[in-house]
Amino acid sequence: MSNFVELLKMTREQPDAQRLLFLFAATDATKKSRKQNEKRGTIEPTMCVDKLPETLTDFKTLSKEADGVSKEWDLVFIAGLAGTADKAPTEEEAEPYLNKMTSDIKTGQDLSRYVVFDRSENPIVINAS
Repeated sequence: MSNFVELLKMTREQPDAQRLLFLFAATDATKKSRKQNEKRGTIEPTMCVDKLPETLTDFKTLSKEADGVSKEWDLVFIAGLAGTADKAPTEEEAEPYLNKMTSDIKTGQDLSRYVVFDRSENPIVINAS
């Protein structure tokens, strides 16, 4: 996924209505690894929210809204949650999945299932080590 607008477009094209899950996290880069362009450190969840794709327009607006709650984030993890036909999952149905995202990050689980962007909307690949 190269940018947020592409993600929104893909989400809107799904056969079942979607709800997007966002987990914002702070990083603590401790040192660079031996490989070029690779950093090591920790990730700490700071806040999460779910939104319907049709309420979103661009990454800048999402970032501004997030900063209005807390500026303590460096990455945003994104997942889609499918509903049924034209009925998107409710906020209550999304909550356990947001909790799972938080748990995955805190316990160092495989994060490859999430789309991740930094504050500048650069796609990020995270490898557990």
